[in-house]
Amino acid sequence: MNRRQYCLALLILCLPIPASAQSDCVVLLHGWARVTDSMAKLANRLDDAGYTAHNVKYATRRHPVERMAADAVGGGVAACRDRNAPAIHFVAHSLGAILVRYYLHHNELEELGRVVMLAPPNQGSELMDGLLKIPGFRFFSGPAGPALGTGTTGIAHRLPPVEFELGVIAGNRNINPLAWLLVPTPNDSAVSVASTRVEGMTAHIVLPVIHQTMMKNDQVIDLAVQYLQSGTFHCSPTNNCNTGQADLY
Repeated sequence: MNRRQYCLALLILCLPIPASAQSDCVVLLHGWARVTDSMAKLANRLDDAGYTAHNVKYATRRHPVERMAADAVGGGVAACRDRNAPAIHFVAHSLGAILVRYYLHHNELEELGRVVMLAPPNQGSELMDGLLKIPGFRFFSGPAGPALGTGTTGIAHRLPPVEFELGVIAGNRNINPLAWLLVPTPNDSAVSVASTRVEGMTAHIVLPVIHQTMMKNDQVIDLAVQYLQSGTFHCSPTNNCNTGQADLY
């Protein structure tokens, strides 16, 4: 390689990569009292599928929902924009899903792609209602605890129907004695299947998984990737899979 060819090659390497050549970015948000490790397997699978995954770290018991939405979701969006991603998707578990709804209701996101919610308490958490009656739990739960309840002061009550492509994955395996007492069946040991539904969602599927570990389940992960790619869940005879408005309420 002569000097001229070397300089030309160096110039090409230094040029910015056009947005069309960048991969879509997926913002991952874990649930209440969880950490980023809970979403690590999903992040790796998304990277393997050709996405750029940004697994957001945030404290779930320190700040109110409004602050967490601005910091966690907004921070994830900023990180994706720094990577010049042509589209920004979301995969969020439990509380993380409510943060996404709050953020997208209050912010325009031109790059918005698709959203997958894992066990979201879209109608509020019946389990949180019961736990908040236990002395001391309100302090332990932080500001987000009361906001996740089903009452009129809860954040779910104040959010409108969704206006974006949304696929919801719910669980129906209950191994939690408290959930037997406090949460309507079927439920995933924390959130009822009924509460995961929200007006405007595109697709909804129910799997035999539990709330606390579903984000690590291979079938859940595969379905999340499928939805981001196609906007639908590929159902099978073993899945209780319903799509569209007919599945609402």
